[in-house]
Amino acid sequence: MLINVAQLLKEGTGATRSFGLSETIGLDNGTQCKIEGKVELLRTRRGILVRGDVTGTASLACSRCLCFFEQPLSFALEEEYLPLADVNTGAHLDVDEDAGGFVTDEHHTLDLSEAARQYLLLALPMKPVCGPDCAGLCPECGANLNQVSCSCAASHGSQPESELVRLNQSDRKLR
Repeated sequence: MLINVAQLLKEGTGATRSFGLSETIGLDNGTQCKIEGKVELLRTRRGILVRGDVTGTASLACSRCLCFFEQPLSFALEEEYLPLADVNTGAHLDVDEDAGGFVTDEHHTLDLSEAARQYLLLALPMKPVCGPDCAGLCPECGANLNQVSCSCAASHGSQPESELVRLNQSDRKLR
């Protein structure tokens, strides 16, 4: 989302503008996320402070059953953008672009896409799960246990964890 902030940069510290945000953001893994919200731009001494609340949805694969589902997301966006050029003279300003911050371009256009993408990545769950009761996949045959019960279900008790459970139960009996 591109916003021309030339007029806001000409105003004094404390001047504000509000904008609606509605965009589709592409993530590194090919996932498309639709986001929307409202952002407020505040003129600071150094540049433009962007603050806003953003909501959206992402289509993710469940880490247990591998089925796709829609995950609601929300995050608060807050970043300061520094201008690369003086808005009145056009002279290049000394801004350390390698410091990891965001900058406006030479035409005083602010691009929210990269900041929104980074905040969106942080809002994604590390292990997305389609629901708290997701049974996942059978470790023997790979069947989705949310949809079918496989014939391997009886042999799941022979997992290595079952020996630990047996030892724990025998330890309790000795007490």
